[in-house]
Amino acid sequence: MSTGTELAGRLALVTGAGRGIGEAVVAALVEQGARVLATDLAFENVTALADKYGEQVTARPLDVTDAAAVEALVAEAERTLGPLDIAVNVAGVLRSSDVVDLTDEDWAATFAVNTNGVFHVSRSVARRMAGRGRGSIVTVASNAAGIPRAGLAAYAASKAAAVMFTKCLGLEVASRGVRCNTVSPGSTLTDMQRALWTASTDQEEATRRVIEGDLATHRTGIPLGRIADPADIADAVVFLVSDRARHITMHDLYVDGGATLRA
Repeated sequence: MSTGTELAGRLALVTGAGRGIGEAVVAALVEQGARVLATDLAFENVTALADKYGEQVTARPLDVTDAAAVEALVAEAERTLGPLDIAVNVAGVLRSSDVVDLTDEDWAATFAVNTNGVFHVSRSVARRMAGRGRGSIVTVASNAAGIPRAGLAAYAASKAAAVMFTKCLGLEVASRGVRCNTVSPGSTLTDMQRALWTASTDQEEATRRVIEGDLATHRTGIPLGRIADPADIADAVVFLVSDRARHITMHDLYVDGGATLRA
């Protein structure tokens, strides 16, 4: 199934692999010859990926908020599939609300997936990678982690925490050959993005508003004039886990068409 060999012989774990950016990451890794353990709460979605890619993809259900389940899955994978060379944290949720209306449940649920989930997975794989003296961990965060966004306080804060956690982990394991980086997308054509467009049922109009920006919400537009495709984010992930990025760690790569002006 693969068309490239850059990652041939490597085993990758991808969370949130069932759709959107996660699905695109699986496709990009497979294309470069990696074997992928694709995980998601929506097991039927990752099963479809296993059916599509055959032996290169193994599907497993996973709730990243459950530390014991994460540890059990990683242990099983290393026992049955081999040592993990790559881990990509994609699983995420977004619950939009102004802070004054934000519920305790929405705040906790957002951090449970976007921050605690990254911690659970990264801790488990880093222990093993560090012992072997090699490995690469990439966390898919968000450009909202670096610039204030109205209505996205919980999401932005959880992603900012995930970015700094990944950098701290990278510092701790660098001497043992493990690289840890983050990719921070801007607006990307996924179900999560479309969920923010409830004010407009016209996708063309909604897309135009995102590209042009919105002064009322203090939101800049996208200088490159387009919304990202999930494959754009996946390509950045593949670069960071490849040997081309062998001297890059603790880096936060923005893939947002210039939307944040790298504030």
